[in-house]
Amino acid sequence: MKNHLLCISIMLWVLVGLLLAPVQLTAQRLGLHQVVEMAREQSIASRQATTQKKNNYWQYRSFLADYKPQLSLNGTLPGFTRSFVEVLQPDGTLSFLPVSNNNSMLNLALSQSLPLTGGTVFVQQQLQRFDDFARNNTIYNGIPLAIGLNQPLLRFNPMKWERRIEPLKFQEGNQQFIESMENVALNATGLYFELLVAQVNLQIAEKNLSNNDTLFKIAQQRLELGKISQNDLLQLQMGVLTAQKDLASARQAAAVASLRLKMYLNSRDDRELQLEIPKEMNDIEVDPRKALDEAFANRSDAILFRRRLLEAERDVNRAKKENGINASLNVAFGLSNRGAHPSDVYQRPQDREFVEVQFTVPIMTWGRNQARTEVAKANQELAQQSVDQNKLTFEQEIFTQVTLLQMLQKQVRLTALADQIAANRYQIAQERFILSNLSVTDLGIATQEKDRARRDYILALRDYWQAFYTLRLLTLYDFELNQKINYQP
Repeated sequence: MKNHLLCISIMLWVLVGLLLAPVQLTAQRLGLHQVVEMAREQSIASRQATTQKKNNYWQYRSFLADYKPQLSLNGTLPGFTRSFVEVLQPDGTLSFLPVSNNNSMLNLALSQSLPLTGGTVFVQQQLQRFDDFARNNTIYNGIPLAIGLNQPLLRFNPMKWERRIEPLKFQEGNQQFIESMENVALNATGLYFELLVAQVNLQIAEKNLSNNDTLFKIAQQRLELGKISQNDLLQLQMGVLTAQKDLASARQAAAVASLRLKMYLNSRDDRELQLEIPKEMNDIEVDPRKALDEAFANRSDAILFRRRLLEAERDVNRAKKENGINASLNVAFGLSNRGAHPSDVYQRPQDREFVEVQFTVPIMTWGRNQARTEVAKANQELAQQSVDQNKLTFEQEIFTQVTLLQMLQKQVRLTALADQIAANRYQIAQERFILSNLSVTDLGIATQEKDRARRDYILALRDYWQAFYTLRLLTLYDFELNQKINYQP
């Protein structure tokens, strides 16, 4: 009976201890693709890219709206005045007379831009009321209907060029959004491997400390048996101290790298990050010509090239047009009337015509007009040369990146094989040392080769994945799935 009570008491104490023990947060295991998707979904950089795309969309919507019919109501209501004003008398003298009136006006207009000619056609209706309080008199004046045209003649037409350039800006902005998201993936990959390298270094440091401590204890026993020298023992002890120092440094580096990655991911998760070592993908055969074609079809830079040349051509056209005769035609036809009541304006209105031609003819400019034209032409040549140079750099960048990716695919396989060989060699060296068949120096060399091979493998994976995401960024094409990259914000 006492034994049963003792067992129950022990179980209760164990249960209480488990309940009172601090809760240990489980580590958050993440792979490379998970981190990249998290960065695309929740990072500040991805949100900024989404906001910029929305801004680009509404700017383009604003541009399109400018070329649709515009209905507007404007006027002056009220237009009250009480003052002394100068009045020219019949004999040529001036007299300052008191006035007290209200001059109100409303104008309803429907206008439409004409991109082909650069003019504007409009339809309007206007009503004006004048109240003379000094004489207690009210009269109305109005335009029941008028149709007009404001047309520049022999002048630069900005609307014609806007309709060619603004769609390119919109396309460029959309592609910049995709590039921004791919840049987020590239940055996340860099931070991922920064933490992964730190964690691998931490694992190496922990393992080396454990191994060195074990070997040092074995060496102490062998020293008592006279099978090892005091110098070798001290060398192993130094290995333990070095491993302890490396472990402290590795822990600090891992903590800093983890914080940097969490900050970039905009993560509030307090769990420790435990990253998985990603594997290289199956062999990806990238045709350099296809990569270049996709880059020119998808990248914002390719659209930028066309836009810059078009803008340079526009500037030349502006310089030529603005250096010659500048004229404008303003025409309006309609009906008008006046009366003591608003309805009088609409009863038997009279014809209303308005025609005006304004012009400016440069006579003596001392070569200014020609100079402006030549400057615009020179800038156009510079733009063409700059675009040609940028295209060459663009092509070289694509070919270089494709070659680099192919080379790094082979590099990953070689370093993976070297890592496995170095690990096996160290295991054999450790067993030989325990059997007193290997010197401390040779064991240290095997340890260094093991650690270096492990780090080289992780760094090769880093270079490979960064090259892969860089190629995606440069082409906006997914060569793994063989499709264009697109995002829906």
